[in-house]
Amino acid sequence: MTAKKRDAGVVYEAIAEGLRSRIESGDLPPGAKVPGEKELMELHGVSRDTAYRALQLLRAEGLTVGRQGAPTRVRTYQRIRRPASKRLSVEVWGEGRSMWSADLAGGDPDVHGLKVERVAVDESTAGRLGIPVGGEAVRRSRYYVVNEKPVLLSTAYVPVGLAQGTKIEEENTGPGGVWARLADQGHAPVRSVEEVICRMPWTSEKSQLRMLPGTPVVEITRSALDEGGRVVELNVMVLDASNYVLEYIVPA
Repeated sequence: MTAKKRDAGVVYEAIAEGLRSRIESGDLPPGAKVPGEKELMELHGVSRDTAYRALQLLRAEGLTVGRQGAPTRVRTYQRIRRPASKRLSVEVWGEGRSMWSADLAGGDPDVHGLKVERVAVDESTAGRLGIPVGGEAVRRSRYYVVNEKPVLLSTAYVPVGLAQGTKIEEENTGPGGVWARLADQGHAPVRSVEEVICRMPWTSEKSQLRMLPGTPVVEITRSALDEGGRVVELNVMVLDASNYVLEYIVPA
């Protein structure tokens, strides 16, 4: 790499860093117009290519949004607060309410692509459910839309022995959802374990969640256990990280 190319790289990164600092400090608040290529060229005495690369770096980091012919603006996040301790409590589902009622004041989200089917589970899912590899489970997959924006993908598994002959195998599980139907059979979830990882989205997830560039997903794998310690439901959820605040209340 020539010295000239190295210097160009340092310059556009420095310009991006300056804009990033203004965004993080609030000097450029959400929705604010970011200086365009021409303004950056004049302000820093750089080429159009250097200005373009600086702006593209911020976009790749998920800090700004823009489209052809429109000004670049600071990204605005509309976040859903997910209070795990509250939404998973029996006070919610035991009263026939949706867990989403703890997340959204305005009611439940729209459910799309709901599919309920019996499947043979793979090694990873079988191990978590405590059933043999290739054993059957009822899989419930769907995605949720809030204010016309897909925010979460969900794939849940219930051992077929607990689901067969119940509304868990139907699209409409009734008040309180799957957990209430498990309670009807004496297998009420009394404890949940959530494993949380952050990663970049797969192509299919990026498309389904209509995600902007530079945005990671949060993957939550939740195991719901009954009084005897049996995993009665396994739910793998993929959340658009830009749409969520995850809240956990842990007693001291």
